[in-house]
Amino acid sequence: MQVVPTYYPAVRYGGPIRSVHALSKALVQRGHDIEVYTTSVDGDSDIDATPDRPVDLNGVKVRYFPVPALRRLYWSPDLQRQVKRSVADFDLVHLHSIYLYPTFAAARAARSAGVPYIVSPRGMLSSDLIRRKSRWVKTAWLKLIEERTLAEAAALHVTAEFESSEIKAMRLNTPELCCVPNGVEWPQPHPPLSAGPYQAVAARPYALFLSRIVWKKGLDRLLQAWCRIPDLALVIAGNDDEGYQAKLEEMARSSGIAGRVHFVGPVSDEHKWALYEHAEMFVLPSYNENFGNVVAEAMAMACPVVISPEVGIADLVRESGAGIVTSGDPEPLAEAIRSLQADPARRRELGRRGREAAIRHLSWDAVAGEMEALYQRLVSNDNSLDS
Repeated sequence: MQVVPTYYPAVRYGGPIRSVHALSKALVQRGHDIEVYTTSVDGDSDIDATPDRPVDLNGVKVRYFPVPALRRLYWSPDLQRQVKRSVADFDLVHLHSIYLYPTFAAARAARSAGVPYIVSPRGMLSSDLIRRKSRWVKTAWLKLIEERTLAEAAALHVTAEFESSEIKAMRLNTPELCCVPNGVEWPQPHPPLSAGPYQAVAARPYALFLSRIVWKKGLDRLLQAWCRIPDLALVIAGNDDEGYQAKLEEMARSSGIAGRVHFVGPVSDEHKWALYEHAEMFVLPSYNENFGNVVAEAMAMACPVVISPEVGIADLVRESGAGIVTSGDPEPLAEAIRSLQADPARRRELGRRGREAAIRHLSWDAVAGEMEALYQRLVSNDNSLDS
């Protein structure tokens, strides 16, 4: 059983939806029976589905449960009741969130039924993130609820060693930390950029940012860096569910760079590959990022990357030579971007290395194989304890 607060088609909520589905699909292809328990929340609307009729998505059975109130916590009594009824039918439960009601409900049900569970914090166990956003609420939830959820888990799953280090620094009572990276969905055939809604973007060289438009992605310092980059356009693509874009647009106007910064909004799966393909480079200067699915996608498209050390995939970028890992502060970030901008041959070489690394390390079948081995070990350990 996979438990995640939101799921397809609610892709506005970022990478975890894509990575949980890709993992589940790959596990089904390896012969496992996977069910996803999630909510019907999709922004201000709801996904049209009923809990008693699982939806089949690529062989993965998905159950959507309503949230009658407290939508920010994804409070779903129906999900809680169904998990209690069915959890004993599963070998293991994998929880893909913290600070949210589905995690709490499923962890308690699994523990009561004697079913081992694993928690993927998805980058949210970070003291810096807690300080910056909803500090008192998250601190209270962590102390009153989440510490028990973590302590009683069979394991914590992280996607990069950077995330593991952040969790250890919090000195919580946690079980074994197990590192399995996210994979990358391989690029699909796509129309040329000039044939889609981004024809104006294709008219001049550009660097690409593609992710949710939220503060933790470091867009404030990216715009400050752009003041130091005179001859390159910046395309910013992604959902603005928190209303942060208006502040960024004003920052661009006041800095005199609004004519070179293009906010293009959400991008479909069909068009994102073309944006990667035509970009001079991909830039992600996040303050905190547990993995960085979009970086893996850029690598798969042979697009060189410039990222901050706080992006979880940074070690692979360094080791493979897929791009530049540099401080997200405006001046060093701008220097890294300028150096790539001036060297087309280097961009091609970094892109080639990134694509090779994506093929070698980030296929979903390989990642699912690692997760399968982890699941089997945890289930075997739990059974030996019972006996």
